[in-house]
Parts: sequence; structure tokens; C-alpha cells
Amino acid sequence: MILRRMASRNGSSVKEFILLGLTQQPELQLPLFFLFLGIYVVSMVGNLGLMVLIILNPHLHTPMYYFLFNLAFTDLCYSSVITPRMLVSFVKQNIISHAECMTQLFFFCFFVIDECYILTAMAYDRYAAICKPLLYQVTMSHQVCHLMMMGVYVMGFVEAMAHTGSMLRLVFCDGNIINQYVCDILPLLKLSCTSTTINELLVFIVVGINVTVPSLTIFISYTLILSNILRIHSAEGRSKAFSTCGSHVIAVSFFFGAAAFMYLKPSSASVDEDKVSTIFYTIVGPMMNPFIYSIRNKDVHIALRKTLKKRMFA
Repeated sequence: MILRRMASRNGSSVKEFILLGLTQQPELQLPLFFLFLGIYVVSMVGNLGLMVLIILNPHLHTPMYYFLFNLAFTDLCYSSVITPRMLVSFVKQNIISHAECMTQLFFFCFFVIDECYILTAMAYDRYAAICKPLLYQVTMSHQVCHLMMMGVYVMGFVEAMAHTGSMLRLVFCDGNIINQYVCDILPLLKLSCTSTTINELLVFIVVGINVTVPSLTIFISYTLILSNILRIHSAEGRSKAFSTCGSHVIAVSFFFGAAAFMYLKPSSASVDEDKVSTIFYTIVGPMMNPFIYSIRNKDVHIALRKTLKKRMFA
């Protein structure tokens, strides 16, 4: 409602936008529709299933799985903000009102920022578990975990409001065709007929912070973790430590790599490159995360078997 009231006061003469989608080639529209519909269904089932599994199994009620639950929740919401609107563009002209576009932009920014810092919190949790095991229960108490997640969501809300509020200042005079499948910041800035200097500075500062600070925190955490692991004499102990960190490293590399390519690339990069990089961290990433964190995870395997047995013999 806040965004709608702000949008109604905006002086923009453009009241709706057209999202061009992923491609304009007719022969690709139907195959891509079913491909991304399948990805969306798998993403929903995977993330929702992981959340239910964590809720139903008390032995998963630990800081590590608390953050994983929030990551799955974020990915679930994230996919729902992006993919359904994208699917529309494959079957008909995808027209979105100015207010709806700004609302999508807000939630898009909100969940992207949340994911950045949830992944950072997970890295810190692994550092505390491996490098300071005797203090782990105190360092990562329930209160600390709740405060960390509250900070993540507050930061996401504030930064998303900053991006959306600065976008609502702009006037869109004539152009209303967004060469993307989502109302993202950079494609919208190209349509403005007023100065976008403040918006570009905000993007540079906020995105720079949201990529640099988490990346450095994660890098430092895993440098200390690796140093600690190499001092473990037991081969089994080293293998277990590497196993608990490996999934997170893959997820972090996937997300931050695609996001950095999208927002910190040269301005000469093509629109097609933008779309491909956006797909990886907005659509493919949320689908992959449940599998990345469960394929080699013995705790999740045990929880899944217990849950299935209870349902079969109930």
C-alpha cells in the first residue's frame, strides 16, 4: 500500500510498462515457457520441502539449519516474485502497471539483499562451529541467531526502500518498454527522461557494499576455517569439516558470481548478457540451493527417511 500511494504521487506520464521477456523469437517461446515452469515447480517443491523437513525434525533445530530455513524461505519468495511474471511474457504481451512494477522492484531488491546476508551469516556460523567449537553454543545462541536474522531483514527492507524510493522520483516520459523479464533497476534507469545520477550513485554504493562486505566476510571466515581444518590430524575429521563447508562455498560462488557480473560489469556489456546473468541468480540459484545443501548432507538424508517412514506408517 505504501508503494502504491507513492507511485500515485509520481509525476510520471507512463502508467504502465511492457516487459519484453527473455527472448522475442517465436519458436523459442513455448519451449522456454515449459522449461522455466518446470524450474519454478522444482524450486517451489525443493525449498518448501526443505522448510517442512527442518520444522518436523527436532535434530535439525540448530543454528546451521535455522539459517538454511531462512535461505529456503527467501528463495521461495524470491522465485515467486520473479518467475510467474516472466512466464507471462512467453504466452502474451507482458504489460505491468507502474505501481506493480515498483512493487516488484521493491521485493526483488528486498530478497536479493536478504540472500546476500543470510549466506554471510551461514559462513560465520560455520566459522564459529569449526574454529571455536567450545564457545559455539554461546556464540550462536538462539537469541544471537534471531537478532542476526532480524538485522538481515531490516537491512533488506531499508535498502529496498532506498532503491524504490529513488526510482519513484524519476519521470518516465515516453519509453515504456523494459528489455528484461523483471522490473530491475538498470533497465528502468535507461527509460528515465530525468537525471539518474543519484540512482546510479545509490546502485554503485549499495551494490558495492552488498557484494564487497559479504564477500570479504565469507572469504575471511573460510580462510580461517581452512587454516583450522589443515591443523586437524584426523583424515575423517578433515573430510567432515570440508563436507559441511563445501555446499555453502558452491552456493556462495554461484550467487555472488552472477550478481557481481550483473551489477559490477562494464556498461558496454550487452542486454543478452544481463539477462543470462540475472537468470542464474534469480531463477536457477533458488532452484539449486535445496539440492546443493541436501545431496551430501547426512542430517537431511536421515531427516527425510524418518519423515517418510512416519508418513508411510501413520
